[in-house]
Formats: sequence, structure tokens, C-alpha cells
Amino acid sequence: MRHFVIVGILVLVMTILTYVGLDAAGIARQMHPVAASAQAESIDSLWNLEIIAISFLFALIVVPMVYSLVVFRRKKGDTTDAEHMEGNTTLEIGWTVGPLIMVVVFAYLGAYSLGEVRREDPNAFVINVTARQFAWTFEYPEYGIVSDVLYLPVNKQVLLKMESPDVIHSFWVPEFRVKQDIVPGRVTEYRITPSLEGEYKVRCAELCGTSHAFMENTVIVTSQVNYDAWVAEQSELAALAGQSPEGQGQILAVQNGCIGCHSIDGTPLTGPTWFGLYESQRQFESGGGVTADDAYITESILDPLAKIVAGYPPVMPPYDLTDEQIANLIAYIKTLK
Repeated sequence: MRHFVIVGILVLVMTILTYVGLDAAGIARQMHPVAASAQAESIDSLWNLEIIAISFLFALIVVPMVYSLVVFRRKKGDTTDAEHMEGNTTLEIGWTVGPLIMVVVFAYLGAYSLGEVRREDPNAFVINVTARQFAWTFEYPEYGIVSDVLYLPVNKQVLLKMESPDVIHSFWVPEFRVKQDIVPGRVTEYRITPSLEGEYKVRCAELCGTSHAFMENTVIVTSQVNYDAWVAEQSELAALAGQSPEGQGQILAVQNGCIGCHSIDGTPLTGPTWFGLYESQRQFESGGGVTADDAYITESILDPLAKIVAGYPPVMPPYDLTDEQIANLIAYIKTLK
């Protein structure tokens, strides 16, 4: 009995030391970014419990083994055989029932956490999300707004209905914890209740192509007052933009995710910037060049692989736009100088 008591105490001490060590190494709690959603709380709690269980199982294996090697080692001059043991019903029942109980408990906790993550708020509002190589587009159908920034009010659940026209993507804001794949041909849903105001990044967590690493957009969580002001401002801008070809071209650029790859301020992205593009000289990978006029831009939209600009990967898919839409896009590009 004395050995069991000692080993039990050592297992408890080793469990605590292991958990503290894992936490100090950033594996238990410190590895998480700030929790910024109501769903993050149950996920973080479940993860922490799993780390505690892992620490206990590690101690339960290592401590008895090391204790036996030290305390029950062969003494000097002892040439007798060790005691022969054949079966231990109590021990066998213990190591069968104990892990079974642990598995059942964690299955219940996992199911409870999943229920919390998927809990529906009847007052949740909808945002349509399009993920494409290599940008995110957010449409607010209630207000007729399309944006490349995901703007959310704090403490209000939102239902994201997400689609992809090309390959599999995955919506991931680390601060929200929840991650959801987006599969072409399906509408996948993602519910989140932001709980902390701030600016975050939505990233694609599914390798989706050569510029996958650049597929990230801004997420802003703000107060209801600021959110309402942003909606009013965007609605007014959308109404004004729709009255001119340049404005309609700007809306098209956001709707189709163009500005996810082509910056409008000269910033290097996956594709050439649109800033100062019109009537500039383009040099191609195959040699030669051309002036970026209407004909060249139209060809680049309809058949982007016909001429690859030097220094950029051939990753842009063709876009099926009408002549009027292309003319509007060109009108918008002409203003970027």
C-alpha cells in the first residue's frame, strides 16, 4: 500500500508539472490568440481539459515505470528470480473501465461544445460570402452592400452563407476559433457571435493555389452605433457609384474579387496593380510588350493566360463579363492614377 500511496502522490505532482510546462511552452492556454467570439469560450475550455487529461495520462505512464526501475531494481548480490505474477483481475478491470469513462466524458463534453458553437439565434442576420482564388467578397443583402471588408457588430450573431466558384477554401478567423470549409457547388453556413471589438484577419485555411498565402481580408468588429454608421455610409456610396460607369466598375471590381489580387494603390499583390495601369507599358514573360489600352485589358479579363505579365504567376481565371461590364471596369481603372 505504501508504494501505491507514493506513486499516487508522484503522479499528481507530475501531472501538475507537465501541465504547467505545456502551458509555459504555449501549448495549453497561452498559444491561443485573444478570444473574440462567444463560441470561443467552450472551445478553449474543452482544449484546456484535454491538455489536463493528456498531462495526467503522461504522468500515469511515466511515474510508475520510473518508480519501478528505481525502487524495485535488482540489489547487488541478489541472483534470485523476480516474483512470477499471472493476471490481475482488479488491475485489468481498472485499466479498461477508467479509459472508457474518460472517453465517454470527453464525448459528452465535445457534443456539448459543438451544440454551443451551433446554437442558433433567431435574430441573426445574414451575410453572403464568396471565396475565390484569392480573395473574399462580402455581400449584405439586407442593404445591397458589397464589400471586401467583413464589418460586424459586436455581441450580435451573424449567419455567413458561403460559396466558392472555383476550388475548396476554408473560412478561418483564429480569434473566432471556429473554422468552416467552403466547397464548390454547396452553400455552407457559419454562425458566429463576435464578442470583442477590434480588427482581425480572415484567412483561407485550405491550400487553394499558388497565392493561397495572400488570401486574407480584414474583419472589423465594432459597436452597433459604428456598424449602423458604416452601413449608412456604404449604402450612400453604393447609390452614388451606381450612377456612373466608373462607380459601377468599382462595384464590379469588389463583387468579383478583382481587388483581392490587383491593388488600387500600387501595393504588390498576386497580380499587377491597377494603379497607373491604363496606357502603361506591359512586359510579358514570353517577351515583347504592349500598351495597356482597352483591347489589352479586355483580352486580359476574358483570356488572362493569353499574355502573362513578367514577374507574375499565371493563376487568374477567365471572367465571363458583358461588354458593358468590361467597359465599366476599364472606366474605373482609368481613374486609378
